[in-house]
Amino acid sequence: MTAAILFAFASATFLGAAVVTSQLGLRTIEPLSGAAVSVPAFTLLFLLLSPFLLAGEPVVWAGLPIFVSIGLFFPASLTLLAFASNRALGPVITSTLGNLAPLFSVALAVVLLHEPLRTAQLGGLVIAVLGAVIISVTRPRDLGHWRSWALLLPLAAALVRGIVPPIVKLGLDVWPSPLWACLIGYVMSSLVVLVVQRVRKGTFLVRAPTSGWLWFSITGISNGLATLSLFAAVRHGPITLVAPIVATFPLITVLLSRIVLKHIEITPRIVAGTVLTVAGVALVLAG
Repeated sequence: MTAAILFAFASATFLGAAVVTSQLGLRTIEPLSGAAVSVPAFTLLFLLLSPFLLAGEPVVWAGLPIFVSIGLFFPASLTLLAFASNRALGPVITSTLGNLAPLFSVALAVVLLHEPLRTAQLGGLVIAVLGAVIISVTRPRDLGHWRSWALLLPLAAALVRGIVPPIVKLGLDVWPSPLWACLIGYVMSSLVVLVVQRVRKGTFLVRAPTSGWLWFSITGISNGLATLSLFAAVRHGPITLVAPIVATFPLITVLLSRIVLKHIEITPRIVAGTVLTVAGVALVLAG
């Protein structure tokens, strides 16, 4: 359980950092083109390091179809949905509804994997998610103009993020290698985002300033490490433990935004959300 907890906190840290660096990248590159930089960036780095990272990692062909299937929609579709949601709804509703992901994860883990869920864990999950939602909500002027159907975008993104951990856990039962699971998934997702870029722009290569490439490459590596840590966490522990911890990533986002972007004010709302999130995770760990 200790390994699962540490990997889950690492995933939350990398995920929270990626939100901040993506904001810097979006200053020069549009969101969908940013995905065509970020996802392949981590894939390329992983492929270069794979002779060292995968040394001694056996290949289990029976698990290949599972990881290939996961890679066709994660992280590719999640990235595209999140960017489309940000454009249609703004960061407020996108972040708020995105924090529903651990509820989907836990529900599917209980139903599909028959993981036990104690009362204290359920209470901690709800409190942690509520705290993350409170932290994510910002001023009403950020809402922008939107139609009700667009709410399906962040809900779909939350659903994708939520169902992936239990499905990955099923795959890891067949092929117990988070490294292979992450690499195969990212190779497939890179193909997806590059095809989308080719259809939209007529070229696989994103034309953008060097700074935009740099920030989205950093974002992709951070997101990739978050995914790898998540896969390792579910390999070593139950979803009911991992999902609420990963949901604390807004804490990292707020902290780094305050340091790097210098536009976050520590308000009573953020303090309250932080207290709730920490208390929720404490309940989950105690349960």
